[in-house]
Amino acid sequence: MSESGEASVSPNDADGALGTPDDVAAWPTGRLLSTAARLVEHAWAESLEKIGLTHAGLIVLHLLGAGSLSQTDLARRARVETQTMSRTLERLERDGLVARVKSVEDGRRHVVTRTDEGARVWQSACTLEADLFPELADASAMRHALLGIIRLSSARRW
Repeated sequence: MSESGEASVSPNDADGALGTPDDVAAWPTGRLLSTAARLVEHAWAESLEKIGLTHAGLIVLHLLGAGSLSQTDLARRARVETQTMSRTLERLERDGLVARVKSVEDGRRHVVTRTDEGARVWQSACTLEADLFPELADASAMRHALLGIIRLSSARRW
């Protein structure tokens, strides 16, 4: 056990596991967070696929809730590259969930809006969190901690 109270990995551990594979309580916080994130991502992906949406598409539909945005603004707000956003928008447009039109102010830019079908799909996706995940005793504390992790980590990355 380290001074911080976390179990340490012995170089003799062939698989690098801490304790027994089932001893999740002994895992370091980073491993717990990573595992939880993967499990949540898989559950989201399965549920979103059933309504014809990807996680990236969900983010776009969420960002467009306040109104139209340019492709560049969407990419910046989603914290992805412009090319990545372009591919996401192509799929959403093909599926009738968004519409892209050239900006009247600047013909080089595209303005993206959520279609009526996109709004319908967004509404059906809004209940997924409550439907998929167990109710937590103190969800607001977990949310607060996650926001802190994201803010601190984002400052170093973006």
